[in-house]
Amino acid sequence: MKTESMQAARKAWMSVLAQADADHLATLWAEFGRDPGFSWLRAPEVGGVMVRGRMGGTGAPFNLGEMTVTRCALSLENGAVGHGYVQGRSKVQAEIAAKVDALMQGAEAAELERVVLTPLRDARDSQKAKRADKAAATKVDFFTLARGED
Repeated sequence: MKTESMQAARKAWMSVLAQADADHLATLWAEFGRDPGFSWLRAPEVGGVMVRGRMGGTGAPFNLGEMTVTRCALSLENGAVGHGYVQGRSKVQAEIAAKVDALMQGAEAAELERVVLTPLRDARDSQKAKRADKAAATKVDFFTLARGED
């Protein structure tokens, strides 16, 4: 059970890092102020992945198109391994994401959560709310009027 909760937590912070704005992530990383020593397991590389979709979320899967991603893997001096997968071509964002991933598995997790991940999560949630508000403004409610003829 502990492993499942750790995997869920890691999945959550990896999602936040992957969706983060590269400049915002770099600014928050600089505020954190610690850049650990590391060695590359896989240097940042740009590639493509096939994005799949389903009609209505339940239909048969189909290939929607390709998306550019950047990935890397690194090992900190303490042995922790971090991975970074981000949309786009930002090798710096992938590197920072991998460092955060590795550090979140150690003693600095609470501070990283406070300084880096919470502001990123708040920015993501705010962006989602703005998008939802914009979509809600265009919503049309259809209704039927009873004509009174029985």
